Amino acid sequence: MNPNAAILLNRLLSRGKFRHLQVLLSLAELGSVQRTADAIGLTQSAVTQILAYLERLVEMPLFERHARGVRPTDACHDLLPIAHNLLGTLAQGAEALAARAQRGEGVVRVAASQAALSGLLSYSLPSFFDEHPGITVILREAEGADQRLLIGAKEVDLVVCRRAPVIPEGWDFQALEEDRMSILCCSSHPLAKSRSLTRAALASHAWLLLPADSPSRVYFEELTRDLPKPRIHPIVTRSLSTIWWMMRQSRLLGFFPVSLARHWIGTGELVELHLPDVPEARLDPLGLLLPQATISVATRALCSHVAKRSQECSFRMPAIP
Repeated sequence: MNPNAAILLNRLLSRGKFRHLQVLLSLAELGSVQRTADAIGLTQSAVTQILAYLERLVEMPLFERHARGVRPTDACHDLLPIAHNLLGTLAQGAEALAARAQRGEGVVRVAASQAALSGLLSYSLPSFFDEHPGITVILREAEGADQRLLIGAKEVDLVVCRRAPVIPEGWDFQALEEDRMSILCCSSHPLAKSRSLTRAALASHAWLLLPADSPSRVYFEELTRDLPKPRIHPIVTRSLSTIWWMMRQSRLLGFFPVSLARHWIGTGELVELHLPDVPEARLDPLGLLLPQATISVATRALCSHVAKRSQECSFRMPAIP
Protein backbone atom coordinates (compact mmCIF):
# COMPACT_ATOMS: atom_id res chain seq x y z
CA MET A 1 0.00 0.00 0.00
CA ASN A 2 1.34 3.44 -0.94
CA PRO A 3 2.09 5.69 2.07
CA ASN A 4 -0.15 8.73 2.53
CA ALA A 5 1.07 12.32 2.91
CA ALA A 6 1.11 12.25 6.72
CA ILE A 7 3.27 9.10 6.78
CA LEU A 8 5.71 10.55 4.22
CA LEU A 9 5.96 13.81 6.17
CA ASN A 10 6.73 11.99 9.42
CA ARG A 11 9.40 9.90 7.70
CA LEU A 12 11.08 12.92 6.14
CA LEU A 13 10.99 14.84 9.44
CA SER A 14 12.37 12.01 11.53
CA ARG A 15 14.78 10.36 9.09
CA GLY A 16 15.56 12.91 6.39
CA LYS A 17 18.71 15.05 6.37
CA PHE A 18 19.78 18.22 4.57
CA ARG A 19 22.60 16.23 2.97
CA HIS A 20 19.94 14.07 1.30
CA LEU A 21 18.44 17.16 -0.33
CA GLN A 22 21.86 18.27 -1.52
CA VAL A 23 22.43 14.88 -3.15
CA LEU A 24 18.97 14.97 -4.74
CA LEU A 25 19.54 18.40 -6.29
CA SER A 26 23.07 17.62 -7.47
CA LEU A 27 22.03 14.36 -9.08
CA ALA A 28 19.21 16.08 -10.93
CA GLU A 29 21.52 18.86 -12.11
CA LEU A 30 24.58 16.80 -13.02
CA GLY A 31 22.93 13.55 -14.11
CA SER A 32 25.81 11.47 -12.79
CA VAL A 33 26.60 9.74 -9.50
CA GLN A 34 30.35 10.27 -9.94
CA ARG A 35 30.04 13.97 -10.81
CA THR A 36 27.71 14.48 -7.87
CA ALA A 37 30.18 12.77 -5.54
CA ASP A 38 33.00 14.99 -6.82
CA ALA A 39 30.89 18.14 -6.56
CA ILE A 40 29.83 17.72 -2.93
CA GLY A 41 32.83 15.88 -1.54
CA LEU A 42 31.42 12.38 -1.06
CA THR A 43 32.44 9.00 -2.40
CA GLN A 44 30.49 7.46 -5.25
CA SER A 45 29.29 4.66 -2.98
CA ALA A 46 28.04 7.20 -0.40
CA VAL A 47 25.97 8.99 -3.04
CA THR A 48 24.56 5.67 -4.23
CA GLN A 49 23.65 4.70 -0.66
CA ILE A 50 21.95 8.04 0.02
CA LEU A 51 19.91 7.73 -3.16
CA ALA A 52 18.86 4.19 -2.28
CA TYR A 53 17.94 5.35 1.24
CA LEU A 54 15.78 8.19 -0.11
CA GLU A 55 13.97 5.89 -2.51
CA ARG A 56 13.21 3.46 0.31
CA LEU A 57 12.01 6.36 2.44
CA VAL A 58 9.44 7.55 -0.13
CA GLU A 59 8.79 4.06 -1.56
CA MET A 60 9.16 5.14 -5.17
CA PRO A 61 12.03 5.59 -7.67
CA LEU A 62 13.48 9.09 -7.84
CA PHE A 63 15.91 8.51 -10.73
CA GLU A 64 16.00 6.34 -13.81
CA ARG A 65 19.37 4.70 -14.46
CA HIS A 66 20.74 4.73 -18.01
CA ALA A 67 24.06 4.13 -19.72
CA ARG A 68 25.34 7.70 -19.24
CA GLY A 69 24.07 8.29 -15.69
CA VAL A 70 20.72 9.04 -14.07
CA ARG A 71 17.57 10.94 -15.05
CA PRO A 72 14.98 12.37 -12.58
CA THR A 73 11.59 10.63 -12.47
CA ASP A 74 8.29 12.53 -12.23
CA ALA A 75 8.32 11.92 -8.47
CA CYS A 76 11.77 13.51 -8.25
CA HIS A 77 10.57 16.55 -10.23
CA ASP A 78 7.84 16.98 -7.62
CA LEU A 79 10.47 17.17 -4.87
CA LEU A 80 13.10 19.32 -6.60
CA PRO A 81 11.53 22.79 -6.13
CA ILE A 82 10.84 21.99 -2.47
CA ALA A 83 14.41 20.81 -1.92
CA HIS A 84 15.75 23.90 -3.67
CA ASN A 85 13.68 26.23 -1.50
CA LEU A 86 14.65 24.43 1.70
CA LEU A 87 18.38 24.58 0.98
CA GLY A 88 18.10 28.20 -0.13
CA THR A 89 16.37 29.11 3.12
CA LEU A 90 18.98 27.14 5.07
CA ALA A 91 21.75 29.13 3.36
CA GLN A 92 20.02 32.38 4.34
CA GLY A 93 19.77 31.12 7.90
CA ALA A 94 23.49 30.39 7.96
CA GLU A 95 24.20 33.91 6.67
CA ALA A 96 21.97 35.43 9.34
CA LEU A 97 23.54 33.42 12.16
CA ALA A 98 27.07 34.18 10.98
CA ALA A 99 26.26 37.88 10.74
CA ARG A 100 24.76 37.83 14.23
CA ALA A 101 27.83 36.08 15.64
CA GLN A 102 30.36 38.31 13.86
CA ARG A 103 28.65 41.71 14.01
CA GLY A 104 25.74 41.35 16.39
CA GLU A 105 23.51 44.17 15.10
CA GLY A 106 21.13 42.15 12.98
CA VAL A 107 20.30 41.12 9.44
CA VAL A 108 17.94 42.65 6.86
CA ARG A 109 16.64 40.44 4.04
CA VAL A 110 15.96 42.70 1.07
CA ALA A 111 14.43 42.01 -2.32
CA ALA A 112 14.92 44.75 -4.92
CA SER A 113 14.02 45.37 -8.53
CA GLN A 114 16.68 46.31 -11.07
CA ALA A 115 15.46 49.90 -11.07
CA ALA A 116 15.72 50.09 -7.29
CA LEU A 117 19.17 48.51 -7.31
CA SER A 118 20.42 50.98 -9.92
CA GLY A 119 18.87 53.97 -8.18
CA LEU A 120 17.87 53.93 -4.53
CA LEU A 121 20.15 51.19 -3.24
CA SER A 122 23.30 51.84 -5.26
CA TYR A 123 23.46 55.34 -3.78
CA SER A 124 22.36 54.35 -0.28
CA LEU A 125 24.14 51.12 0.66
CA PRO A 126 27.79 52.32 0.74
CA SER A 127 27.04 55.13 3.22
CA PHE A 128 24.65 52.88 5.17
CA PHE A 129 27.43 50.39 5.86
CA ASP A 130 29.71 53.25 6.90
CA GLU A 131 27.14 54.24 9.53
CA HIS A 132 26.02 50.70 10.47
CA PRO A 133 28.98 48.33 10.00
CA GLY A 134 27.35 45.77 12.29
CA ILE A 135 24.24 45.24 10.13
CA THR A 136 24.29 42.66 7.35
CA VAL A 137 22.04 43.08 4.31
CA ILE A 138 21.14 39.91 2.42
CA LEU A 139 20.14 41.31 -0.97
CA ARG A 140 18.50 39.50 -3.85
CA GLU A 141 17.20 40.81 -7.15
CA ALA A 142 13.52 40.14 -7.84
CA GLU A 143 10.83 41.66 -10.04
CA GLY A 144 7.04 41.83 -9.58
CA ALA A 145 5.77 38.25 -9.29
CA ASP A 146 8.97 37.02 -7.64
CA GLN A 147 8.71 39.78 -5.05
CA ARG A 148 5.17 38.69 -4.20
CA LEU A 149 6.30 35.08 -3.83
CA LEU A 150 9.05 36.11 -1.41
CA ILE A 151 6.58 38.18 0.60
CA GLY A 152 4.11 35.30 0.71
CA ALA A 153 6.83 32.91 1.88
CA LYS A 154 7.98 35.46 4.51
CA GLU A 155 11.50 35.36 3.12
CA VAL A 156 12.07 39.13 3.04
CA ASP A 157 11.94 41.95 5.59
CA LEU A 158 11.87 44.74 3.03
CA VAL A 159 11.19 45.13 -0.70
CA VAL A 160 12.64 48.08 -2.62
CA CYS A 161 10.66 48.40 -5.82
CA ARG A 162 8.31 50.38 -8.01
CA ARG A 163 4.82 50.99 -6.64
CA ALA A 164 2.54 48.20 -7.84
CA PRO A 165 -1.16 48.61 -8.69
CA VAL A 166 -2.02 46.27 -5.81
CA ILE A 167 -0.09 46.31 -2.53
CA PRO A 168 0.18 42.93 -0.73
CA GLU A 169 -2.12 42.60 2.25
CA GLY A 170 -0.40 43.62 5.47
CA TRP A 171 2.23 45.75 3.69
CA ASP A 172 2.54 49.50 2.96
CA PHE A 173 4.41 51.37 0.23
CA GLN A 174 6.44 54.52 0.88
CA ALA A 175 7.22 56.40 -2.34
CA LEU A 176 10.73 57.92 -2.47
CA GLU A 177 11.86 58.54 -6.02
CA GLU A 178 10.09 59.62 -9.19
CA ASP A 179 10.96 57.93 -12.46
CA ARG A 180 10.27 58.29 -16.17
CA MET A 181 11.05 56.64 -19.48
CA SER A 182 13.83 57.99 -21.65
CA ILE A 183 15.30 57.30 -25.09
CA LEU A 184 18.98 56.51 -24.60
CA CYS A 185 22.06 55.93 -26.73
CA CYS A 186 25.80 55.83 -26.18
CA SER A 187 27.79 59.04 -26.52
CA SER A 188 29.29 57.88 -29.84
CA HIS A 189 25.91 57.17 -31.46
CA PRO A 190 25.15 59.22 -34.61
CA LEU A 191 22.07 60.71 -32.93
CA ALA A 192 23.81 61.64 -29.67
CA LYS A 193 24.44 65.26 -30.73
CA SER A 194 21.48 65.70 -33.03
CA ARG A 195 19.69 69.04 -32.59
CA SER A 196 16.68 68.22 -34.75
CA LEU A 197 15.62 64.77 -33.67
CA THR A 198 12.51 63.30 -35.30
CA ARG A 199 10.55 60.08 -34.96
CA ALA A 200 11.61 59.10 -38.46
CA ALA A 201 15.27 59.42 -37.45
CA LEU A 202 14.62 57.12 -34.49
CA ALA A 203 12.95 54.55 -36.72
CA SER A 204 15.99 54.40 -38.99
CA HIS A 205 18.24 53.00 -36.23
CA ALA A 206 18.34 49.65 -34.44
CA TRP A 207 16.85 49.26 -30.94
CA LEU A 208 17.61 47.08 -27.95
CA LEU A 209 14.50 46.19 -25.97
CA LEU A 210 13.68 44.86 -22.54
CA PRO A 211 11.39 41.77 -22.26
CA ALA A 212 7.75 42.01 -23.34
CA ASP A 213 6.38 42.22 -19.77
CA SER A 214 8.33 45.41 -18.98
CA PRO A 215 6.93 48.99 -19.08
CA SER A 216 9.73 49.75 -21.53
CA ARG A 217 8.12 47.60 -24.22
CA VAL A 218 4.69 49.13 -23.71
CA TYR A 219 6.02 52.67 -24.09
CA PHE A 220 8.17 51.66 -27.05
CA GLU A 221 5.15 50.30 -28.92
CA GLU A 222 3.31 53.56 -28.29
CA LEU A 223 6.29 55.65 -29.39
CA THR A 224 6.70 53.82 -32.71
CA ARG A 225 3.04 53.00 -33.41
CA ASP A 226 2.75 55.31 -36.44
CA LEU A 227 6.25 54.69 -37.81
CA PRO A 228 7.75 52.08 -40.13
CA LYS A 229 8.70 49.09 -38.03
CA PRO A 230 12.12 49.86 -36.47
CA ARG A 231 14.95 47.32 -36.55
CA ILE A 232 15.08 45.34 -33.31
CA HIS A 233 18.30 43.78 -32.06
CA PRO A 234 17.83 40.01 -31.63
CA ILE A 235 18.98 39.88 -28.00
CA VAL A 236 16.28 40.39 -25.34
CA THR A 237 17.59 40.55 -21.77
CA ARG A 238 17.21 42.17 -18.35
CA SER A 239 20.96 42.00 -17.70
CA LEU A 240 22.08 45.61 -17.29
CA SER A 241 25.74 44.87 -17.97
CA THR A 242 24.77 43.17 -21.23
CA ILE A 243 22.39 45.98 -22.19
CA TRP A 244 24.93 48.78 -21.75
CA TRP A 245 27.71 46.79 -23.41
CA MET A 246 25.55 46.04 -26.46
CA MET A 247 24.41 49.66 -26.69
CA ARG A 248 28.00 50.88 -26.71
CA GLN A 249 29.42 48.23 -29.03
CA SER A 250 26.57 48.09 -31.55
CA ARG A 251 25.39 51.71 -31.25
CA LEU A 252 21.84 50.77 -30.40
CA LEU A 253 18.97 52.91 -29.15
CA GLY A 254 17.11 51.94 -26.00
CA PHE A 255 13.92 53.06 -24.27
CA PHE A 256 14.43 52.52 -20.56
CA PRO A 257 13.54 53.96 -17.14
CA VAL A 258 15.97 56.69 -16.13
CA SER A 259 16.48 54.88 -12.82
CA LEU A 260 18.12 51.96 -14.65
CA ALA A 261 20.61 54.20 -16.43
CA ARG A 262 21.33 56.77 -13.72
CA HIS A 263 25.03 55.91 -13.37
CA TRP A 264 25.77 55.86 -17.11
CA ILE A 265 23.86 59.09 -17.72
CA GLY A 266 25.79 60.73 -14.91
CA THR A 267 29.17 59.69 -16.34
CA GLY A 268 28.19 60.71 -19.87
CA GLU A 269 28.45 57.17 -21.26
CA LEU A 270 24.76 57.25 -22.15
CA VAL A 271 22.92 60.24 -23.58
CA GLU A 272 19.22 61.05 -23.37
CA LEU A 273 17.47 61.89 -26.63
CA HIS A 274 14.43 64.16 -26.54
CA LEU A 275 11.60 64.50 -29.03
CA PRO A 276 9.84 67.88 -28.85
CA ASP A 277 6.40 66.45 -29.70
CA VAL A 278 6.51 63.50 -27.26
CA PRO A 279 5.05 64.07 -23.77
CA GLU A 280 7.06 62.93 -20.79
CA ALA A 281 6.38 59.28 -19.96
CA ARG A 282 6.13 59.13 -16.18
CA LEU A 283 6.40 55.83 -14.32
CA ASP A 284 5.12 54.80 -10.91
CA PRO A 285 7.60 55.92 -8.24
CA LEU A 286 10.25 53.77 -6.59
CA GLY A 287 10.21 53.28 -2.87
CA LEU A 288 10.01 50.97 0.13
CA LEU A 289 7.48 48.17 0.57
CA LEU A 290 7.28 47.42 4.30
CA PRO A 291 5.24 45.06 6.47
CA GLN A 292 2.68 46.80 8.68
CA ALA A 293 3.71 44.62 11.61
CA THR A 294 6.61 45.62 13.85
CA ILE A 295 9.92 45.59 11.98
CA SER A 296 13.38 44.97 13.38
CA VAL A 297 15.75 47.72 14.49
CA ALA A 298 18.11 46.81 11.64
CA THR A 299 15.32 47.03 9.03
CA ARG A 300 14.16 50.36 10.41
CA ALA A 301 17.71 51.72 10.26
CA LEU A 302 18.07 50.72 6.60
CA CYS A 303 14.69 52.22 5.66
CA SER A 304 15.51 55.50 7.40
CA HIS A 305 18.86 55.74 5.66
CA VAL A 306 17.46 55.01 2.18
CA ALA A 307 14.70 57.58 2.72
CA LYS A 308 17.24 60.16 3.86
CA ARG A 309 19.48 59.58 0.86
CA SER A 310 16.53 59.86 -1.51
CA GLN A 311 15.98 63.45 -0.37
CA GLU A 312 19.48 64.60 -1.24
CA CYS A 313 19.90 66.64 -4.39
CA SER A 314 22.48 64.30 -5.93
CA PHE A 315 20.02 61.46 -5.58
CA ARG A 316 17.15 62.89 -7.59
CA MET A 317 16.13 61.89 -11.06
CA PRO A 318 18.08 63.75 -13.77
CA ALA A 319 16.01 66.62 -15.14
CA ILE A 320 15.02 66.81 -18.78
CA PRO A 321 17.27 69.38 -20.49
